[in-house]
Amino acid sequence: MFRLKLVPQVTNIPFIKIRHITFFASIFLNIAAVVLFFTAGLNYGIDFRGGTMIELSTQTAADLGKIRTLVSSLELGDVQAQTFGADDTVLIRLEQNAGGEVAQQKAVADVKATLDKQYGSPITYRRVELVGPKVSGELVEAGFLAVILAAGAMLVYVWFRFEWQFGVGSVIALIHDVAMTVGIFSLLQIEFNLSIIAAILTIVGYSMNDTVVVYDRVRENLRKYKKMPLGELINLSINETLSRTIMTSFTTFIAMLALFIFGGEVMRGFTFAMIWGIFIGTYSSIFIAAPFLLWVGVKRDWSGAAAPVAGV
Repeated sequence: MFRLKLVPQVTNIPFIKIRHITFFASIFLNIAAVVLFFTAGLNYGIDFRGGTMIELSTQTAADLGKIRTLVSSLELGDVQAQTFGADDTVLIRLEQNAGGEVAQQKAVADVKATLDKQYGSPITYRRVELVGPKVSGELVEAGFLAVILAAGAMLVYVWFRFEWQFGVGSVIALIHDVAMTVGIFSLLQIEFNLSIIAAILTIVGYSMNDTVVVYDRVRENLRKYKKMPLGELINLSINETLSRTIMTSFTTFIAMLALFIFGGEVMRGFTFAMIWGIFIGTYSSIFIAAPFLLWVGVKRDWSGAAAPVAGV
């Protein structure tokens, strides 16, 4: 039977020797991500900003200029209109208006009446979403709280399963992954909505799974090789799990790539975040979480002293 192997079963790649380069590169990129977040900011979707979103389709390629002019004539505040996946599909965003849900519903009715009367060709309305300012504020708080609680729960889990050094290393890797994801969304200004929060939570779980696999092999080798220098042992552990890590990442990437290409515009942000998370999660497990153990030292067994950092 043919067996697909992306990497050889046995490898001896010197990951630990380049740890200083990857550490400083990651620090630089994380600082850049934070700077981008506070300068360019995120392109928050209607979930977080509040307002009204109307998705419609036309019989032929949509005339964005005409649609934007007709909706703007209603004086509903800031109006955005853009094609959405296809030339005949348009997404209209209206800013939050005073008057709450009643005012938003009236705005939707006015938009529909105006377009139906003056656009010149039949329009089909696919969906309408209304989000009030109170709800959007609560969604922002709940979304970021979910990410923080997930990282905290992972810290407790790894701490109890291994040692505190493993727990801290895994959370540092998770913070790295989340910061890099937020940074790439700030850089590319892809819409950041609730589905992206769901993607980040999935990335947290995916990255933690990869990290735990490497950590579990490190723990096994700590008991197996009593005198091997810690740097060599961690490098051996990464290489022993590399085939599994790359294969898992590759198969997940194939599934996400199919969703990205064929899943439609609604799924595009989520799948992009997942594809990015696969790469960054795999990277952090190998180049952040595992080498971190070398900085803090770990025990050869659960009752002995911390292993010496020698031979690196």
